[in-house]
Amino acid sequence: MDDGTHGRPVALVTGSSSGIGAAIAVELANNGFDIATNGTRAEEDSTSLSPLQATGARHVYIRADISRKSDRNSIISTLREEFGRIDLLVNNAGIPPPSRNDLLEMTEEGFDRVIEVNLKGTLFLTQLIARWMVELVSGGRVPEPRIVNISSISSYTSSTARGEYCISKAGVSMVTRLFADRLSEHGIGVYEVRPGIIMTPMTEPVRKKYDDLISGGITPLKRWGTPGDVARAVLAIARGYLPFSTGEVINVDGGFHLRRL
Repeated sequence: MDDGTHGRPVALVTGSSSGIGAAIAVELANNGFDIATNGTRAEEDSTSLSPLQATGARHVYIRADISRKSDRNSIISTLREEFGRIDLLVNNAGIPPPSRNDLLEMTEEGFDRVIEVNLKGTLFLTQLIARWMVELVSGGRVPEPRIVNISSISSYTSSTARGEYCISKAGVSMVTRLFADRLSEHGIGVYEVRPGIIMTPMTEPVRKKYDDLISGGITPLKRWGTPGDVARAVLAIARGYLPFSTGEVINVDGGFHLRRL
């Protein structure tokens, strides 16, 4: 077991087999972090592995579904065994609805699955990691750990064809506030990065719709966001560039949140 005394800080990025999570993991690895990535895919299928290997960072892939208690416990056990510390948790894991249904046709089964992963899994994994972070801070082993929740503009934007996703992300925003409040006495900062329209596998099926919206001016900055845009916002937090902030929301949305007339 690693006793956590090696010099490099350790980050766990959930849902990091591809897209935003993979970009965050690589950005952190390129900037001094050892990395634990997570997903439900078999390791050999994880597209995040090859770029991470090129960074030279120490890396462990943890196959786990954060909606399951046993899998969340397995994540903690693996981190303790492999690294002995945790400096940064990035809650990125999230799934879209199984199908885009009108709000009046939403199914309980689809709702339950989205909430289990996006909200319940995030909440209770954060709880486990937060307890360990408090232990590490109290023991003087990690001075200023941080937690970053990746939410979405869907946390406050109505999208009636995917209501379950909007509700789950609104919940993640409150998770940020609650843990920012609870952990402040331990010097553990908690932040929310709120992406807008980002080019990922999740948005690929509706690319034409968003192409039209962007060209029509739905965002002041008329382009798609990239996973790298989100990753750089996370890196700013990881580097400690917001030392007197907690519970803060960082919008990475091309200005969508301005709600301009």
